[in-house]
Amino acid sequence: MAHDIVFFRAPDDDSAAATRRRGPGQAFESVNCRFIEPDSAIAEWDMYFEEPSSGAPPIEQLLGWSWPEWVVPPLNDGVEVFALPPRLTLALASASPTELEELADRWTARLRSADGDDMTDDDLLAVLRGVSRLAKSAVSTGGGLYSWSF
Repeated sequence: MAHDIVFFRAPDDDSAAATRRRGPGQAFESVNCRFIEPDSAIAEWDMYFEEPSSGAPPIEQLLGWSWPEWVVPPLNDGVEVFALPPRLTLALASASPTELEELADRWTARLRSADGDDMTDDDLLAVLRGVSRLAKSAVSTGGGLYSWSF
């Protein structure tokens, strides 16, 4: 199932958890995208920075990767709030333009192989650039990166 997703910077887990009912809204700097699975995107990005390669590893390797943790336990309403791992926040904050382009290409290939024509029409490189900007802000001011999805 695909989601509408908002990546956002928050000062702490409690602030991120408070977004659960209505989303981050205008209270937090954010980047929006649609029709992706937030947890698999976060795992894909984390895997890339831990084991860089231009080609996407087999799906079995991704499924065996450490997945992000919920900030609040999931309910059956479809809302998910995840914390991005701190090491991923640091990696995104210091990522070069070339790394972001390579990751976007790899992520696009993974989504296209899984979703075909139902793949998001968002510019995934623009999404990664925006999330990288949020990561830089989180690293310089404190706090962390989160995703909210429905």
